[in-house]
Amino acid sequence: MTAMAAEPDLDLDMDEEPPSLDEVLWQAWLALDLPEGYHAEIIEGSIEVSPTGRRSHGIVANRLRDAFVPFLAGSDHAAYQDINLLHGSKVYIPDLCVAPRDLDSIPDPHGWGADATRVPLVAEVVSPGREARQRDLVRKHRAYAQAGLPVYVVIDERDGPGHVTVHTQPDPAKGVYEASIRMPYGTGVTIPDGPAKGFVIDTTITGEPRES
Repeated sequence: MTAMAAEPDLDLDMDEEPPSLDEVLWQAWLALDLPEGYHAEIIEGSIEVSPTGRRSHGIVANRLRDAFVPFLAGSDHAAYQDINLLHGSKVYIPDLCVAPRDLDSIPDPHGWGADATRVPLVAEVVSPGREARQRDLVRKHRAYAQAGLPVYVVIDERDGPGHVTVHTQPDPAKGVYEASIRMPYGTGVTIPDGPAKGFVIDTTITGEPRES
């Protein structure tokens, strides 16, 4: 769902140059007062409001985070959920990200979260519905590549028997990832780069393949 805040107080002086779309969206995002269970992101020129994921979505996301905890133990990185990642005036809230354990070391200029360009891995568990799939598989793919996020993991239980895709080598200018590994549920997928290098996503995280 795409939404704008109702009549945000932008404090505009009509004698001045009108604000940019990015500034209007940023001020509107700050003015949003969402009910519990929803969050808002700024993606490709729109504020997108999404509900909390279904039970299966939450289970997979939590399994992923739980598996990262021992893998990253003793390192300078940790797994986070519900963290605002900011790239300029754009706001992304991935289902999970791997970022420096000391998030204060990568503050965003506005103080609302972390600088997306300093985050080595993001992951999305794809929600059902055409709009959700477009967001995670198309719009966020472009957005994360444009921000130069090195690794983008997509866990999609509704793609056939379920598939895990690991995108790497972002090209910010083109908004694409130059390399991808895509495997069906039941076949482990290994993160090839960054602080999560060697981490395996398998059925202990995704669950068993869906029946055809």
